Amino acid sequence: MSSTGVPVIELESVHKLYDTGPVQVHALRGVDLRIEPGEFVSIMGPSGSGKTTLMEVLGCLSRPSAGRYRLNGRDVDAIDSDGMARLRGEQIGFVFQSFNLLPRLSIAENVELPLGYRGVSQRERRRRARAALERVGLGHRWRHLPNEISGGERQRVAMARALVNRPSLVLADEPTGNLDTKTGDEILALLREIHFEGRTVVLVTHDPRIGEQAPRILSLRDGQVERDTLRA
Repeated sequence: MSSTGVPVIELESVHKLYDTGPVQVHALRGVDLRIEPGEFVSIMGPSGSGKTTLMEVLGCLSRPSAGRYRLNGRDVDAIDSDGMARLRGEQIGFVFQSFNLLPRLSIAENVELPLGYRGVSQRERRRRARAALERVGLGHRWRHLPNEISGGERQRVAMARALVNRPSLVLADEPTGNLDTKTGDEILALLREIHFEGRTVVLVTHDPRIGEQAPRILSLRDGQVERDTLRA
């Protein structure tokens, strides 16, 4: 793949080893990966292939045991824990299978949370949260609690929360896993729209029907990249 400048993601021979006592688990075995700004990439593979570990490394939730990870040109290994937390908040938007919404907060307040960690004023937090909810078609439901909306709507709230900080990278971990086919397709359509607007999107999924709709498909097996495919 040709370079368009500084890649959003650049991995060089990344390994991840989990030492569980008598057994050492090699979750990643020398992964090399470059993802350019504005790409939409799906990561697929069977259970135990390393795709969840790779997502954790890409999201700065876990550090590699060996190798190098650069995010937007910054060497992640050189950043301390507080800096990693700031990096996640400023540059990465997360969408999880389980939504991870706080039940006692309104959906607007849930969307505002990443902005609060950055010290954004209350008025600006509310304005940007409402705008993000409008973006995913839920502007009219901003006062509702999570248990007052459907599963598909909760995932839309999670996507609004992922976008509210205007991140350069959106990581979606099995975002359709708890949804029916129709609702899952709607969430995938939203991810496509985010991609068309210029965001870099990385999607982890076990579902070939979902993953194979991304323009670029990364297939993992036994902690290694088995195939890196560009769809025509």
